[in-house]
Amino acid sequence: MTKKEHAEHHFKAPELVRDIVIGMSDGLTVPFALAAGLSGSVSGTNLVVIAGMAEIAAGSIAMGLGGYLAARTDREHYMNELEREHKEIIEVPEREKEEVADALKQWGLPAEVIESSVKAISADAGRWVDFMMKHELGLEEPDPKRARNSSLTIGLSYIVGGLIPLSPYVFIQNSNTALLVSVVVTLIALFIFGFVKGKFTGSKPFKSAGQTTLVGGLAAGAAFLIAKLIS
Repeated sequence: MTKKEHAEHHFKAPELVRDIVIGMSDGLTVPFALAAGLSGSVSGTNLVVIAGMAEIAAGSIAMGLGGYLAARTDREHYMNELEREHKEIIEVPEREKEEVADALKQWGLPAEVIESSVKAISADAGRWVDFMMKHELGLEEPDPKRARNSSLTIGLSYIVGGLIPLSPYVFIQNSNTALLVSVVVTLIALFIFGFVKGKFTGSKPFKSAGQTTLVGGLAAGAAFLIAKLIS
């Protein structure tokens, strides 16, 4: 009898999806709120489109810059901790060995196994520091290109998301009609976006779609009400 080969399927791009979610969700709600707020004060859609495009440009830059700075901060934090661990295994090696042992004890290993493991890990400085970074501090080395990739992904996702609720105003001249179409298009986009997100992250697609539509719809509705009160 042939043994069935076990294939494990793990999602390997959580940071990419997180960036897309951040950019797309804000892009779907903020430009929609701006366009909806302006719809009540103008009859045509030219002003709405111009203001919406300006907001998408400014919003994508701001969101992208935020993603860049966040990723840079993560990497700087990692490098500072890495430097500190390198110093500590030289200056206070016995204390660092005790921390290795403490980490191994949490795995329920026998004392003799812990002792031999500590010796093996501490015999190589690189392996020792790597163990401390991962199992004492819970840090993984960030991708050096993470800041650039994050800023581009968030910024582009914001643009794509923003163009969806704004597109009806480009093709429809009556602002009230364009608003109704924009609401429908935005809700459909939120549902599809949530479904695809669920597929990629391994959660239930329809549950993810429902949650995304509900949360995004509530956020867009709240932003719309605020925009209407201000205008």
